[in-house]
Amino acid sequence: MNFNKVYALGLRHMYLISNSLPRIIDLIYWPTVQIFLWGFISKFFTLNSEYYSNTVGIILTAAILYDFLFRVSISFNMMFLEEIWSRNFTNLFIAPIKISEIVASLTFTAILRALIGMIPAAIIAIPLFGVSVFKLGMPLLFLLLALYLFGITLGLLVTSGLLRFGPSFENIAWASLFFLAPLGCIYYPIEILPNSLQIIAKGLPLVHIFEEMRSILISGNVNYFDIIKSISISIVYFILGVIIFYVSFLGAKVRGTLINMGE
Repeated sequence: MNFNKVYALGLRHMYLISNSLPRIIDLIYWPTVQIFLWGFISKFFTLNSEYYSNTVGIILTAAILYDFLFRVSISFNMMFLEEIWSRNFTNLFIAPIKISEIVASLTFTAILRALIGMIPAAIIAIPLFGVSVFKLGMPLLFLLLALYLFGITLGLLVTSGLLRFGPSFENIAWASLFFLAPLGCIYYPIEILPNSLQIIAKGLPLVHIFEEMRSILISGNVNYFDIIKSISISIVYFILGVIIFYVSFLGAKVRGTLINMGE
């Protein structure tokens, strides 16, 4: 893998962002709206619920982490889709660029796009609602790593669908994460789910990530075993996502449908 090519591909997408005010606003707007929405909803819960002593902090922290996951996944998808929309996808393969270099550039650039949206939202939550996601301390980095790996995995699975079924599959890009959100136990503990769904949910890293987040905020206890478990599960899904992506790419290459990706 040539890291100069990876850097160049990533730099191209960063130039698109830095030179486009609408793109920057889009990256910052939705996470900020999420903070306002969940901030006021959780304030209402505080006045009408005794489940959490720190309802605002727990729900807003969950919203910030979930939005980070969403932004990583959707950023990966968006950059891939932009290559299709601009009819540049075929041109990438005329140049001496490997598919692994394209994936690597999208993977590294996705986190930059996600942080552009997450950091302002996290900062705004501090003066408005007195909530700081940074109170999670060092475990925050590990939780973000698990979310990042899983977000990239979802991006790989969606782009695999795009390679297999073409641009008609792009609507799935917008809905992919919402399919898993009910099982992710983002805003509620896993005990809320029926027993049959709990078994399925425990196979996702999201449950372990958000359960650990709530545990840290409620009791102050850090269970590094659960954190390592969430990262390990995310790595397994990431490897599976890479395999599926390459299978889809080779299949599209054999069928000769890559040339029509921009159509």
